Amino acid sequence: MLGLAVRRYPEALPGWIAEHAGDALWASMIYFGFRFCFHKQSLRAAAIVSLCFCFADEFSQLYQADWINQVRETTLGALLLGHGFLIVDLFRYTVGIGVAYSVDRWMLQAKRRLF
Repeated sequence: MLGLAVRRYPEALPGWIAEHAGDALWASMIYFGFRFCFHKQSLRAAAIVSLCFCFADEFSQLYQADWINQVRETTLGALLLGHGFLIVDLFRYTVGIGVAYSVDRWMLQAKRRLF
């Protein structure tokens, strides 16, 4: 929801946040999705797998067949597949997953200290 809000109301945010936060939040959502589905795996494994997934998704945007472009024109298709390859998105994904990994690690350490 936060990622969609960043895209919907960019004027309410500083320019650099509005420009970069959506992709970073998407990548962090992917990270936490992998962590939820594969909670017994290590944090490092979740970070690597989610980073590979995000990079594969971005590189898939280099493929421009008519059928997949029609899918990308739908709302769900645009959210899942994106529209065009941007190398800066790879950096945004890396930052998003790095922040998610750090938050996850911090939360696990705090949990261990409490219990």
